[in-house]
Amino acid sequence: MSKSASFFMAGALVGGLMVAAAFSVHLSWQGTRGISDQLVLKLGHSLDTGHPVHVAMEHMKKRLEEMSGGKVTIDIYPSEVLGSEAHCIEQLQNGTLAMTKTSSAVMESFIPEMSVFGLPYLFRDGEHFWKVLESNLGKGILKKGESRYLLGLCYYDSGSRNFYTVNKPIRTPEDLKGVKIRTQNSKTAMDMVSAMGGAPTPIAWGELYTALAQGTVDGAENNPPSFYSNKHYEIAKHFTLDGHTRVPDLLLMSSKVWEGLEPQVQAWVQQAADESCAFQRTLWKEQTLEALEAAKKEGVTVYQVDTAAFAEKVLPMHEKVDDPKLQALIRKIKDIR
Repeated sequence: MSKSASFFMAGALVGGLMVAAAFSVHLSWQGTRGISDQLVLKLGHSLDTGHPVHVAMEHMKKRLEEMSGGKVTIDIYPSEVLGSEAHCIEQLQNGTLAMTKTSSAVMESFIPEMSVFGLPYLFRDGEHFWKVLESNLGKGILKKGESRYLLGLCYYDSGSRNFYTVNKPIRTPEDLKGVKIRTQNSKTAMDMVSAMGGAPTPIAWGELYTALAQGTVDGAENNPPSFYSNKHYEIAKHFTLDGHTRVPDLLLMSSKVWEGLEPQVQAWVQQAADESCAFQRTLWKEQTLEALEAAKKEGVTVYQVDTAAFAEKVLPMHEKVDDPKLQALIRKIKDIR
């Protein structure tokens, strides 16, 4: 055999061994790991590092390290470093990423039951909302993505969505008549505004500030922190606390990664996730109050309203849900006290 052929064979052998070793490492990360081993779980999401959810994830990382004596930790990659929300979900499904955060609205294609969260006034108030999510019913919905390799660990608070307008305050549903309200490109959101007499106008979130300033729309709807952080208070001086929808965020874990963890590690991960949820709810509440107070200092008037009048307008939307299973779920949610 020539020297060049020998070098080629040697190089191929080394290359093959390197690939085999890398593949072995990948499998060992996915497979069952002993608690004596160092385990690093990767978590990717699209939020910035100042967001309450990211701060809560840092808390989860700290608690997981404390419980495991440093043997299990989480590497967190914010701001779409590991890809978009959709890409992170795809990585969870193939087992190359351990965790991500997403909205329950995004999960509707995987878990149809989550579509009911988008119905306006499904929840009577914040207390009812969390009673449902923490009930066996809510926990059951959270786990329904397992068949798609998406295991829900906990819900995160993303607040309630509320109307805000440039000129005309919204105190009753009748005040929305003919008012152009920016909505997400969602049939449910558009139907809600129409049911109240408004004119739904889908516009990209990044274009909303200009649309408000130029009068393309008369108002919009979102939670107080988003309203303030995006400086919509500079134009829209009327904020109505009607709380028409409460759509939770989710912390997801790859079922493929989860199944490769020892029971003790699974217990640590779940406990750390649960504690991060409680931590995040406190942060979100604080940030919501701070945003409202800061908006008031900028000249925004905040209105407390009779939500029952708004809820009555959209009740037909609940009744029009034609899937018997979803109708049964809606009834169960409403029955929780």
